[in-house]
Amino acid sequence: MNLKNIRVVYNKERTDMLRDRRTVFNMLLFPLIMFPIISIGFSRMENMFREKAKKEAAQIMVLGAEHAPTLDARLRASGKFEILPFAAGFKQQISDKKLRAAVEFSPGFEQALHAAGGAAPVLTLYFYRTELRSELAVRGLEELIGKYRTEIVQSRVVSQGMSAASLTPVITKEQNVASAEKVSGVRMGAIIPYFIIIFCLMGALHPAMDLTAGEKERGTLETILASAVSRGELVMGKFLLVLTTSLITAVISLISYSATLKFAPSAAARGVGSATKDMTIHFSLQAVLMVFVMVLPLAVLFAATLVAISLMARSYKEAQSYTGPIMLAAIVPAIASILPGIELNPALALIPVLNVSLVSKELLSGSLPWASIAVVFISTCFYAAIALGIAVLQFQREEVLFRA
Repeated sequence: MNLKNIRVVYNKERTDMLRDRRTVFNMLLFPLIMFPIISIGFSRMENMFREKAKKEAAQIMVLGAEHAPTLDARLRASGKFEILPFAAGFKQQISDKKLRAAVEFSPGFEQALHAAGGAAPVLTLYFYRTELRSELAVRGLEELIGKYRTEIVQSRVVSQGMSAASLTPVITKEQNVASAEKVSGVRMGAIIPYFIIIFCLMGALHPAMDLTAGEKERGTLETILASAVSRGELVMGKFLLVLTTSLITAVISLISYSATLKFAPSAAARGVGSATKDMTIHFSLQAVLMVFVMVLPLAVLFAATLVAISLMARSYKEAQSYTGPIMLAAIVPAIASILPGIELNPALALIPVLNVSLVSKELLSGSLPWASIAVVFISTCFYAAIALGIAVLQFQREEVLFRA
């Protein structure tokens, strides 16, 4: 192959691609704005709606208030709840979101509460799990009832001539011995490789379809094939451009997410599913660079596979239907790597996509399993070489190039 010819093809395709606004948006703008929108935007919207819901007086219903007059009076005096009169079918009202929660006191609740040595009275809370306002109402009820319970216990202890401090005979302290890098790796080490892998695939998707099926649809592929450039040089030029867009998209997405973590770490952490309020991310430069090295052969695999598959299509629209399963085949193992309990082992080190995601998680947590790293890198390079070989062979087949 002539490197000069490959460079000519590469430059020609790059110029054509940069004229396409869809490619520029998918490669540059979309990954740049996605993380701030998802992380900061959604997080702030969530906080806004949550704070608004907290300020609202939750509509609840009290059943058997006559059995617990003291606690019922506290509920009414708290100002946090709007007590509605009892009505049949309250469970359905909660299910229909017309009522947030309901409290039911068992018969003789207060008498049993103050009786010595008797069975503990029962208090039942009815609510709609996963419904924000219903869960907030129950949390408010549990907080008020918990304070009342503590007062009852303290009064019992004092009545026995004991100090209230005796209720806490042991003080427990927690001390984290893991480094900040390891904590960050466990918290975010799975989600970051996931996004890198997905954006690698997304960055290669549109250029691969446009440089193959798009060329067929526009009728320009025959003109390129009639030039002095060999088919091997042609496929390498197109493949290298697809690989470039894939890597650029992944790098931009990583920069965007890193900037989001730096300027709004808590919002970014919550934006990708972490429940931690105070999140400080610590990743070493060595770990980030090694993750990028591990992703390189995977990007080659994506680019070559998409070029080979898209070339089989007659049109851009048909190529979209062919590449859909490829997206699914990449996303499923990437998601599987996030699941708890899945750890890198010799068998999983041979599964494409999943192996890179798992080893990247280990690297970001500060671990360097060199044997696994070697297996993952070599196996992914092997798969990438096969995919690239298939792409080259596809360009040699007349029935594929001129499929009508």
